[in-house]
Amino acid sequence: MNRTTLKYELDLDFVLIAITAPLKDYRLCFNINRELHVDLSRIEDHEIFFNNSDKPFYFSRYSYIQPHTETVFTLLANKGSEGFLIPEMKTVDFFLLIHNYIDPEELKAVISDLNRIGEVLVAAEVSPRKLKSKENLII
Repeated sequence: MNRTTLKYELDLDFVLIAITAPLKDYRLCFNINRELHVDLSRIEDHEIFFNNSDKPFYFSRYSYIQPHTETVFTLLANKGSEGFLIPEMKTVDFFLLIHNYIDPEELKAVISDLNRIGEVLVAAEVSPRKLKSKENLII
């Protein structure tokens, strides 16, 4: 009997920036809005089911769509109701996902602007393909 296997690859068409900052999510959004000249606003929480459990885990989520480029900025909290969104990165507090194309120079400027926020300890680009639990970032 011939066996056919189906392989799929997640569509990770976004840039991922890990942010470590000892701030509440709304305070970080305020600072990001001011520094990047965006308007992140709260949307419904990101809901994930871990380990086939019946109980969902919730992570706060903020979003902004840049009108002229249709670039979508999404800020996700790594710490949620019952655990971590990306358990292998427990020292990271937030993730900024940038969907749509962003110029490498503009990305450098965004990371530089994030690091300029006083309370942000570190903001750095992370490859989502290297994460074990990358499927949790799919929105």
